[in-house]
Amino acid sequence: MRVVVAGGGSAGHIEPALAFADALRRRIPDAHVTALGTERGLDTRIIPARGYELALIPPVPVPRRPGVDLLRVPLRLRASVRAAADVLRREQADVLVGFGGFVAGPAYLAARRLGIPFVVHEANPRAGWANRLGARFTPYVATTFPDTDIAHGRYVGLPIRRAVATLDRAAVRAEARAAFGLEPDRPTLLVTGGSQGARRLNEAASGAAGALRAAGVQVLHACGSAHTVEVADGEHSPPYVVLPYLDRMELAYAAADLALCRAGANTVVEMTAVGLPAAYVPLPIGNGEQALIAGPVAAAGGGLLVDDADCTAQWVGRTLAPLLTDPARLATMGTAAAGFGRRDGDERLVDLALEAIAAGRRAGDQQRRWP
Repeated sequence: MRVVVAGGGSAGHIEPALAFADALRRRIPDAHVTALGTERGLDTRIIPARGYELALIPPVPVPRRPGVDLLRVPLRLRASVRAAADVLRREQADVLVGFGGFVAGPAYLAARRLGIPFVVHEANPRAGWANRLGARFTPYVATTFPDTDIAHGRYVGLPIRRAVATLDRAAVRAEARAAFGLEPDRPTLLVTGGSQGARRLNEAASGAAGALRAAGVQVLHACGSAHTVEVADGEHSPPYVVLPYLDRMELAYAAADLALCRAGANTVVEMTAVGLPAAYVPLPIGNGEQALIAGPVAAAGGGLLVDDADCTAQWVGRTLAPLLTDPARLATMGTAAAGFGRRDGDERLVDLALEAIAAGRRAGDQQRRWP
């Protein structure tokens, strides 16, 4: 079996694609997976490191405003579709599985041109342009959330890393805290703004270091590769550990009692899958999608939702410090968060891809695929 995944560009597209690929290999060990990507994002670093072949194609960003760049989109799209078709033809792909973004749109068009069945996975409540396009031409469309408005959508959840999906936070908490140089029995706050970090979260958490330490709270803070955070060491005070990036996010989840984070789909799905309550701070730019993702979790008691402008050092000290010292409330919030968690999105998406392959073979696509 030969499969091409199109999820390049951002970690939000790459990670679900690779989680799906991992699940496919568990199911069918000799499956060959190639990932489409671009040189612009994290593709060249993340995908080969996970053991998958990377094929680069030109990205097709769509400008938000009219201008010269918008006029260039048709030519760029044509070149990208041609490059994607070359990869699909070379790999003799049985199916394409796309996850949105700059790479997926051209890949869907190339697969349709070649008669290759393809699957669309939409991670967000509001589908992006590439996935809306792809969903018009395939009945195999998966969604992360049950109410996503997209043609042919089926609720399957989001593929997440196996290490997260199978995590027992309580069982590995001691190991996780020791791995990060944290004390074993202190309440612990995890701060993460994603791979690039988030200045607002960095400033709010580090600015509240004194209040958190005064409450006996220790902090594991992933500041992001684009930022630095400095917190003075305090003698005999709870640790405040700053790292640029967390390679083993599952250990961070196990170490934490509460997270301060953004509200992207990957983040919210992973937090709820492991039952970790969080204070979600949606990005203040864009179409308000992050608030839509985290809002239902917060409304059910599985977390807090705070506007970006309100996430200050004073708010962290006033709100999160006392919350972290209330084990009963944290436990209640964790149970509520876990009610939204789905850990089998990767396996469900493999089922859908296999369904698409079987239907394609029944339709006789194998006879006309490789002109």
